[in-house]
Amino acid sequence: MLLEVLVEELSAEEAVRRLLPRLVGPDVAFEVHSFQGKRDLLAKLPERLRGYARWMASGVDTRVVVLIDEDRQDCRVLKAQLDRAAADAGLRTKSVAGPGESFVVLNRLAVEELEAWFFGDCAAILSAYEGVPTTLEAKARFRHPDAIAGGTWEQLERVLQGAGHHRGGLAKVQAARDIARHMDPSRNTSPSFACFVAGVRALVAA
Repeated sequence: MLLEVLVEELSAEEAVRRLLPRLVGPDVAFEVHSFQGKRDLLAKLPERLRGYARWMASGVDTRVVVLIDEDRQDCRVLKAQLDRAAADAGLRTKSVAGPGESFVVLNRLAVEELEAWFFGDCAAILSAYEGVPTTLEAKARFRHPDAIAGGTWEQLERVLQGAGHHRGGLAKVQAARDIARHMDPSRNTSPSFACFVAGVRALVAA
C-alpha cells in the first residue's frame, strides 16, 4: 500500500513525515507532498485526485490523505469542498463510507492551525526546547489547543522566544521538525489531532 499525503506547506510536511511512522505499520509506504499554501493545494487538488483515481484503476493500491489548516474558516464548508473534490474524481471518502465500508480518501483539518497540535503535546515542546516553562500545559490558555485565541503559531512564537529561541521570528519549518520528532500521539490533547490519527489508522486498515 502507498499512502499519499497532501499538505499545504512545508512545516506540515516536516511534522507529518515524523508522525506517520508512529501511526501506520512498516508495510505502508508513504509520501508527503507540500504545496504553496492552502489556495495552491485547493486549486490543484481536483487534478491530483483524478491522477490518483487513474492509479487506483490501474491496480496501484493507493490511499490519500488531505490535511489543511482550518484558519478560522467554517470547517463544515471547507470539509465539504474537500469531499466534493474527491467525489468528482470518483473516490470514496471516509465521510460517505458506511460502517464496514472501505474508503480511499481521508480529508482532515488542523483546528485552527498545525501549531495547535504542538500545544496538544506540551511535553514535546519541552523536550525540543530548553527553557520552556514546565508549567506550560497548566496555563489556562493552552489547556484546549484547538481553541487557543490569538493564533497558534503566534502563541508558539511567544513561548519559544520567551525561552530564548527563534529570536528573529518563528522558523515554522524548523519548529515543526524539532517538536514533531518528540510527539507521542497517545498523549496529545488536541481533538483535531486525535481525529487525524483515528482517520489515518482507519484508512490504512480499510
